[in-house]
Amino acid sequence: LGFSSSLAFYGLEPDVAWRLMVGLGALLPIVMIVLVVCVMPESPRWLVSKGRNEEAVSVLQRLYGPDYNVTELTEAIHESLQKEQEAERTMGWGILLYPTPAYKRILLVGVGVAASQQIVGIDSIQYFLSYILEQSGVTDRKMQGLVLIMFGLLKVVMVFVAANLLDSKGRRPVFFLSLIVIFLSLIMLAINFVVGGENHSSSFTIFCLALYLAAFGVGMGPGAWLIPSEVFPLSIRAKAMSLATFVNRFVATIMASTVLSLTKVISWAGYFVGLATVAVIILVLMYLYLPETSGKSLEEMTVYFAQITGDASVLEVEEAHVAAKTIELSEEGGRRGGGEEEDDDSAYSSFSSGGWQGEDALSSNANESPMNSSVRGIVETSWSFQYATYPYVYARDEAVSFLGKCFLLGEELYPLLVNMKGVVEKVRIKRK
Repeated sequence: LGFSSSLAFYGLEPDVAWRLMVGLGALLPIVMIVLVVCVMPESPRWLVSKGRNEEAVSVLQRLYGPDYNVTELTEAIHESLQKEQEAERTMGWGILLYPTPAYKRILLVGVGVAASQQIVGIDSIQYFLSYILEQSGVTDRKMQGLVLIMFGLLKVVMVFVAANLLDSKGRRPVFFLSLIVIFLSLIMLAINFVVGGENHSSSFTIFCLALYLAAFGVGMGPGAWLIPSEVFPLSIRAKAMSLATFVNRFVATIMASTVLSLTKVISWAGYFVGLATVAVIILVLMYLYLPETSGKSLEEMTVYFAQITGDASVLEVEEAHVAAKTIELSEEGGRRGGGEEEDDDSAYSSFSSGGWQGEDALSSNANESPMNSSVRGIVETSWSFQYATYPYVYARDEAVSFLGKCFLLGEELYPLLVNMKGVVEKVRIKRK
């Protein structure tokens, strides 16, 4: 849609077109603000954390149906918040600010990959595609719009290609292929700008840009978010992902805000050569530090980093973290399942075998709406295959709460959810 806007306004004067683009960009946020204020309720977890239990009960009642007993769920959320506060006081941000060797290596890989996504210049090139095309001789705004739409469609297609390659070929080979093709495309762009001078080939420029975007879409694009999610252990997962996201966007801001200044000094050819050099450096670093994560669980990756750094403390932290969550889940399952608590091993094994099997706050309710039942089924299924060894039922409760708030906007999405549930079930079976 963003690329299409250039074509939609190509007939207007540039001074008018860009103002309309900016103005129309404000419409969707306005709609979202209205929906948030008028439709979306507050998160029950946040309400409980602020002591507004009655409002939390009201919201949960809307999500689970009028005949569902949500009092126990509210109490469970309250207990979960207390235990999380205790865990926060025990570890907090200190584990990231003063990491042990294993955590340091984990952060180097996860945050480094997130930063590398932007260092190869994707935002700085993508934001100025029209400018690059104009420098290459494509001055017609309609033609620029058509080329940008082609680039957009290419990026969409490469998402499906990446999804297949990353699983079938592994993470490392796809990353290496992506970086090699990025390097070649940038070098060809630089040569085209140098050899052709002011009359360099516009068609060859379009080809090189398409090659660059395709290579990025196969590996560096999706992989930069895939790798952190596969190497960050549970004890630091939320904070480490926040750090990786911050670094990614910070680097993107620096790259995009300096591109015009740099090109004025070293020219576009010099800028492309610089990005190509960075791509080679990233390739070498990934070869040295990036492990293969395909088909490996978080526990296996934690053991890998512990072995490669000789730091066993990371295993102790993870064991303590999982044990605490297992005990918490076992107590909750026993309270809701009739007062009989399961032991830690049975609680853990019930998750490892494909999902929580006991009766809990997420069990189906005969009186709830089909929409909420489908939402709950999707979350339970996806949770069991993605985090089979992560017995953390309250995070799943929050996921259900969030999806429920979104789907309060209309029951007409129910058929779509049923289809999604079927897809997730097939993926879970395939992963098993």
